[in-house]
Amino acid sequence: MSKEKVFLIVFALLILGVENIFAGGTIISNAKRIASGKIELELKTGKLTLIPLNQNSIRVQFSQPDSEPVEELIYTESVKAPKPQIKENDQQVSFTLDGISVMFDKQTEALTFKDRNGRVILQEKAGGRSMVNSTVQGEPTFVAEQKFISPVDEYIYGTGQFQDGYLNIRGLTRRMTQVNTQISIPFILSSKGYGLLWNNYGLTDFNPAEDYVKLIPGTENGEEITVDATSTSGNKKEVRRINLFTASLTVPETGNYSLLLDVGQRMARKYFLSIDGRNLIDVNNTWLPPTTSLIVKLEKGKHEIEVQGERNDKPLLYWRKVTDETIFRSPVAQTLDYTVFAGVGDEVIASYRELTGAAPLMPLWAIGYIHCRERYNTQEDLLENAREFRKRKLPIDMIVQDWQYWGKYGWNAMQFDEDRYPDPAAMVKELHDMNMRLMLSVWSKVSRKSTLGKQIEEKGYYISGTEWLDFFNPNAAAFYWKNFNEKLLKPYRIDAWWQDATEPENDDLKNRRVNKGQIPGEVYRNVYPLYVSKTIYEGLRRDDSKRRAMIFTRSGFSGMQRYAAATWSGDVGYDWETLRRQITGGLGQMASGLPWWTYDAGGFFRPRNQYTSPEYHEMFIRWVQAGTFFPLMRVHGYKSNTEPWRYGDKVEGIVAQYLDLRYRMLPYIYSQNAEIFFSGSTLMRPLVMDFSNDRKALEQNHQFMFGPSLLVAPVTKANVSKWNTYLPDYAAGWIDFWRGGKYQGGQSVDIDVDMEKIPLFVKAGSIIPFGPVKQYTSQEEGENESLEIRIYPGADASFMIYEDEGNNYNYEKGQFSTIELNWNDAKKELEIGKRKGVFPGMKGKRTFNIVLVSPQSGVGISTSSSGVTVSYNGKATKLKIK
Repeated sequence: MSKEKVFLIVFALLILGVENIFAGGTIISNAKRIASGKIELELKTGKLTLIPLNQNSIRVQFSQPDSEPVEELIYTESVKAPKPQIKENDQQVSFTLDGISVMFDKQTEALTFKDRNGRVILQEKAGGRSMVNSTVQGEPTFVAEQKFISPVDEYIYGTGQFQDGYLNIRGLTRRMTQVNTQISIPFILSSKGYGLLWNNYGLTDFNPAEDYVKLIPGTENGEEITVDATSTSGNKKEVRRINLFTASLTVPETGNYSLLLDVGQRMARKYFLSIDGRNLIDVNNTWLPPTTSLIVKLEKGKHEIEVQGERNDKPLLYWRKVTDETIFRSPVAQTLDYTVFAGVGDEVIASYRELTGAAPLMPLWAIGYIHCRERYNTQEDLLENAREFRKRKLPIDMIVQDWQYWGKYGWNAMQFDEDRYPDPAAMVKELHDMNMRLMLSVWSKVSRKSTLGKQIEEKGYYISGTEWLDFFNPNAAAFYWKNFNEKLLKPYRIDAWWQDATEPENDDLKNRRVNKGQIPGEVYRNVYPLYVSKTIYEGLRRDDSKRRAMIFTRSGFSGMQRYAAATWSGDVGYDWETLRRQITGGLGQMASGLPWWTYDAGGFFRPRNQYTSPEYHEMFIRWVQAGTFFPLMRVHGYKSNTEPWRYGDKVEGIVAQYLDLRYRMLPYIYSQNAEIFFSGSTLMRPLVMDFSNDRKALEQNHQFMFGPSLLVAPVTKANVSKWNTYLPDYAAGWIDFWRGGKYQGGQSVDIDVDMEKIPLFVKAGSIIPFGPVKQYTSQEEGENESLEIRIYPGADASFMIYEDEGNNYNYEKGQFSTIELNWNDAKKELEIGKRKGVFPGMKGKRTFNIVLVSPQSGVGISTSSSGVTVSYNGKATKLKIK
């Protein structure tokens, strides 16, 4: 057996004992008699364990004799582990499930993963597995690292939402921490047919760079500016002086290099990097993550580096040559622990959610329009604007009260200041009477000076040295929820909860201790948002069980989707580059398994002339247009009156069109909401999910699919009349949503655009149901409310219309209905299937207007005047459409 003896231990109890067949030294384990199915390989360097989780995923753990067990936070679902087929010979040990297999090479001790067809999807690098003794805050730990082989034609996506502008992160260096505008999720999705979840709760370096140069500050003082900023104590002005920092970098050979700029503070204010006079990064925002990354080609030899940053920055520039490998490294670990999921995008994500928890259906009202600003200052201020939305007939479902409504009572006292909010219950009731919902901002930070804060301090429920609640302490979490429930939920019946700054802000677990000071904060540095969302969701399911929960939060982690949590991209700027980076960041999160996301349409930090500037108005429109096709549609802005009418008739008119489009698409979007829960699907889809073999599609940073049928190409530059759009390689072709024209796939086309349109295309061979224009999602137009069923011909098509009550959990009990639509393109025949299921309030009869899309019919936002009208009573029917 090569150089070292490898013991194969079939792990778990055998029902009737162990049966092995010995043949020429080969041991074949009787897999049918394995109770748990996992195996252990005892190596000189540690113990390697292979664990089957479901039919297309295998968990790998590598541990040391003194490794301590770690609480399981990610894999919470009771999924019966499949029984693998295990074989061993002189060269290898194989471990095979229906959808994935792994081979252990006895010579190199590396693992090779294959899909159900025997195709290699991922390989460990020989010698690339390591655990090194270390300490964290005075306690023993390990640095865990794993290297994988990455072929040159691989595209990798994920690790959450980052601000560096990269969607394909193969070879890119990233430091995964939680800060405002950055959500770190240690999950990647590959074009090679696998996903990988790195099971570690702390800081993780993706493709870490070992070498670095320290930049030296210049002697001259730079420009000084005063900015309006946010903080954990509210609005503030901050004086910033921009300084110049310089260094020299010598690289040993010509090639592509991954660079990571660390500004040396908890948050950055500016990214500017120039090499040899070539400006590579120039990004400004009130707040930015402390690190950013890029890949650049450098010639062998010496290079002059220039960085601009805030005067208190202490910048370091890390660098590494891009190689054909992918590396994960965690400096705080008890085991080296990762899971490989085999399959295309949807299969990978569905498998991940099967093990970590399904994403509950969002309430119907949550997928309408959410309006927010920083901030409404009084009860009447909020209600006046809510009334104005209804008066102007601008569709809206939820209005948001941002922070500081607590006023004189102190930060997040869980109490409205009655001087400005005299009757919150009446405020909520008036909103509900307008068929509008309220979301309220609630923090995990509580002022120690408040009445609530004094109680928290007395009980020892703060994370020491901060005003953040210690959610790692179950008693502290329970106390938080008790006050939340008694002070906010029960008295007012508020609908949705905005858990802000749950990183916690500024990566504040670094060097702290949690759970009554027992555990180094570094162990759980990235999972605080998971604990917060868990506390709120479980409390809502227990104490508000008849209403569907919605949680909105600024940070996330693997598994958080099971807590009805949506995220947004944080306190970002408004310019074109920022818009582009938000779209890319959102797609990165979609590739990481968390399905609900949006941004502050229009940007959070906005120009002071926002109401009169034509340049900003164009940006605002493009932000809103792209956001129409996000899982959640939302506008927000700092010290801004963000309502559409503030920007003039032209802006209001265009925003109104896209609100109408969003509401017309409700049957399509809500049906995909169900697919997310029942099938583990994804609504906002990076193109790798549908076109993993199309290299040009894989290179698109800003285009995406919205559900299975709509291709969205946001306009992200100023003053354009044409927009180059790539139509992925799809045999049936693409149909222009606005004009009905047909295009072949696999080509880039210049599409005419104006201020009212962005390129939208539909896959030929699609069915999309459209509803009527509504003012709110639950608005009824009577028993015979019509649905427009648009058929985009060119291939066979199907679509399942899903419906339920929209606001409770009866769907978990099977109380919902589905209607299957099938289009036979050759026969030009539509089959409307028998309705399956029933739920309270279900419409017995429906009117469908069937429209075969062409340049003459079924285009754009407006309801089609042509088509075939069908009265549907739940029985199957077929009809010819010409």
